[in-house]
Amino acid sequence: MITDAAINIAPDLTVKRHIVQNAIEFCQVLGIKVPRVAILAAVEKVKPGMQSTLDAAALCKMADRGQITGGILDGPLAFDNAISREAALDKHIESPVSGEADILLAPDLEAANMIAKQLVYLANAKSAGLALGARVPIILTSRSDKPLARLASCALASHIVHQVEQIRMK
Repeated sequence: MITDAAINIAPDLTVKRHIVQNAIEFCQVLGIKVPRVAILAAVEKVKPGMQSTLDAAALCKMADRGQITGGILDGPLAFDNAISREAALDKHIESPVSGEADILLAPDLEAANMIAKQLVYLANAKSAGLALGARVPIILTSRSDKPLARLASCALASHIVHQVEQIRMK
C-alpha cells in the first residue's frame, strides 16, 4: 500500500499520523494483523534540514508511545532499504520493516503518486484507489485508470464496509 497519492499535497506530522493509523487499520481489515510501515525519505538517517526524516523519526516515537497503534513502524527509510532487506543490510540498517513493508508512507503527494504510477507503468502492477478516514471509504481513481483498477477500488471499498459492519455487529 502506498500513501497518500491523491489528496494531501504536503501533509504535516499530525496528518501523517492519521494517514498511518488509517493505513494500519485498512491492512488489518484485509487480514494483516500487524502491518509493517516503512516511512520513506530520500535518506535513511535523520537530517535536521530534511523534514521528511524528522517526521519519520517523530512518527516512530509516536508509535513507541502508543499514539499510533497496531503496526510496526520504521523510518526514515530510503525506498531501496524499505523494500529490500538486502539493500538495508548492505547499508548496515537493521530494520524489522525492510523487505517486508506492507505500507509505504511517502513524504508527500508527489512522491507517492510517482511511486504508484511507476509501479503500474514500469512493473505492470495492478492498482486500486481509496481515500480512507471518512465514515466510509471513498473510491478515488486516476483518470487514466483502466476498468480493472476501477473495479478493484469498488471491491476494496465494499470489502472494508462489509468487514467494519461485521466488527460492529459482534
